[in-house]
Amino acid sequence: MDWSSLFSMQKKLDSYIESNHQLENKDVFHDKYLALLVELGELANETRCFKFWSNKPRSSDSVVLEEYVDGIHFILSLGIEKGLYYHSIELENTSVSETEQFNSIFELCVKFNNNPVQENYDRLFYNYLLLGQILGFTEVDIQDAYFKKNEINYERQNQGY
Repeated sequence: MDWSSLFSMQKKLDSYIESNHQLENKDVFHDKYLALLVELGELANETRCFKFWSNKPRSSDSVVLEEYVDGIHFILSLGIEKGLYYHSIELENTSVSETEQFNSIFELCVKFNNNPVQENYDRLFYNYLLLGQILGFTEVDIQDAYFKKNEINYERQNQGY
């Protein structure tokens, strides 16, 4: 998939938010990093993949996809913040569990935060997309959900979110 349109949309949204909140010259990388970690935790919570003690079912695919796309927003934004872009690489099949993949992504987030270079960004992005595949989402699902959530994010900004 060509991610350039999503990067472009995210850059416009980031600029819009920065303008609305007078953040044009403020470094918000660490805020975005923490936001990504929170979104990743929210996504894991909706999948309930790690809740071995509970019989409650996971959230619907639409809820899980919306949470997943929140993470895409912040991964794109973090890349933009550092001048890094992801170029699509075909995903391999994996037998890794959802829980194992979440744990890997948390580790990759820390590595990227500590050393925000292209290699670490590519690994984070790739593994997040791999998580999407494990969750049953296609790149088209992700892109369509991103477009919808991007509109919602603008609406929220316009309503004083």
